[in-house]
Amino acid sequence: SQASFEEDSQKQPAVGHWKPLMPSKGSEEEPETGCQDAGGVAEAQSTEQLNVSRLRSSSVEIREKGSEFLREELHKAQKELKLKDKECERLSKVREQLEQELEELTASLFEEAHKMVREANTKQAASEKQLKEARGKIDMLQAEVTALKTLVITSTPSSPNRELHPQLQSPSKAVFRKGHGRNKSTSSAMVSAASQNMTPQAVSHERKELDSVLFAEFQAWKESPTLDKSCSFLDRIYREDIKPCLDFTKQELSELVRVAVEQNTLTIEPVASHSLPLVQLPAEESGEPKQCALSGLPRTCKHRITLGDSGSYYYISPSCRARITAVCNFFTYIRYIQQGLVRQDVEVMYWEVMRLRREMSVAKLGFYPSEM
Repeated sequence: SQASFEEDSQKQPAVGHWKPLMPSKGSEEEPETGCQDAGGVAEAQSTEQLNVSRLRSSSVEIREKGSEFLREELHKAQKELKLKDKECERLSKVREQLEQELEELTASLFEEAHKMVREANTKQAASEKQLKEARGKIDMLQAEVTALKTLVITSTPSSPNRELHPQLQSPSKAVFRKGHGRNKSTSSAMVSAASQNMTPQAVSHERKELDSVLFAEFQAWKESPTLDKSCSFLDRIYREDIKPCLDFTKQELSELVRVAVEQNTLTIEPVASHSLPLVQLPAEESGEPKQCALSGLPRTCKHRITLGDSGSYYYISPSCRARITAVCNFFTYIRYIQQGLVRQDVEVMYWEVMRLRREMSVAKLGFYPSEM
């Protein structure tokens, strides 16, 4: 066989297809294997590209769905935010309305309280006037009873009193007498006593005329109310009313009282009958102080004051109390105006201020109500 193979190999031409048994590196079968490998790689690459495209399309789809979900959530959040804004706006309006109603209610309460105080003072003055009149009538009746008793006692059978027995008088005199007769001197004494005790009911219609300068100063102060003494309105009242009204003999204590009144830290309270003075002041055995701490004069002190949180009490006379009270009333009213609690016409407020100034002027001259 080997010999036949060698013969066949010698008979065949040199040019032809040589098919080696074992493929070598330079053989023609290598391209076919390379083509097969290239096709597998291509298929793998196409599969990988397909997978990548699928992943990309799925990621894009996920992104779109995520963005759509986020947009929906954002839209919901915006709607909820708008609803909350509307609710906040409604609540703020309700709060403003409540605050306005509270301010109006406070102002009306202060006005009503001020009105009630004035009505109470008016009724008290009327009651005191009626009481004085009743006391005057009682005194007159008591004087008449005393005079009648005197006439009865002085009339005896031996010397009868012709005033009690008109039948004993001459006819010419008796004709003109009707009713019960009284002694002229006694009658005149009773009339004079009654005239002293009875208070005349004189009705005075007060007239008012607005001062342009004072009214202009008050209007300027009303535009921007303040308690600063530098403004012309308060500067005038300090010079003309407050300082003279609070100018007492004890200058150092007077200055402390003025500061306490300005700062609204002064307290006035009645003196109990059993209380003893805490300041070095003379007192009677009953314990009631008998010297005013502001004037230094021996006066019956029914009230005492304390300045801030000092804890010290100063006993004051009724006249000093009236002066301090008048100034305190003025400061209370202008504080109400400054806080916006007085809602009246500017002219009405002006005349109320003038009335309070008149009270200070009257008090500094020594006039004060008897109940003080």
